Amino acid sequence: MTADRELVRRCLRGDATAPRELVERFQADVFGLCVRLLRDRHDAEDVAQEVFLRVFRSLGRWDQARPFKPWLLGITVNRCRTALTRRGKRPEPTEFLADLPDAAPPTGDGELARGVGECVAELRDDYREVFVLFHETGRSYEEIAEVIGRPVGTVKTWLHRARQAVLAGLKLRGLMTDEPQPATTPDKT
Repeated sequence: MTADRELVRRCLRGDATAPRELVERFQADVFGLCVRLLRDRHDAEDVAQEVFLRVFRSLGRWDQARPFKPWLLGITVNRCRTALTRRGKRPEPTEFLADLPDAAPPTGDGELARGVGECVAELRDDYREVFVLFHETGRSYEEIAEVIGRPVGTVKTWLHRARQAVLAGLKLRGLMTDEPQPATTPDKT
């Protein structure tokens, strides 16, 4: 997008307003992706800040022949991976909370949405990244391939496997069955 290229050029030339504009233009995408991948708002805020720091340090190395947004989202995914790795090395002070029963049993459509969220959170990191980028941020296979630095075929394979794992998780939770659901027809009364 030419507007993105021009904004980057302004940043590189030292225009004092350009960095703020760049952050404002892309902060929702970066923060949203961080929240979806990290599943923690506080961590997502920290990582989003790290992303923009890294972006501003690396702007001179961005290939202007390529779109800016996939490059930015690639940095975001990499920073989230690093954060998840760091998180795995530190103890969770609230691990015991998973053993406590919910205050009220979930019901209705919210139960399915929660189930999907739990299944997505249990996916391997690379599968979860692809699933979130495709289903929750609406990226194309090609955009995802560019963001994660893998071929389109790998993206399709990982997405298929992620969907299968989510479906299996929903079946284990009793939220889906193998039986075909009857077709619903409008009530003609």
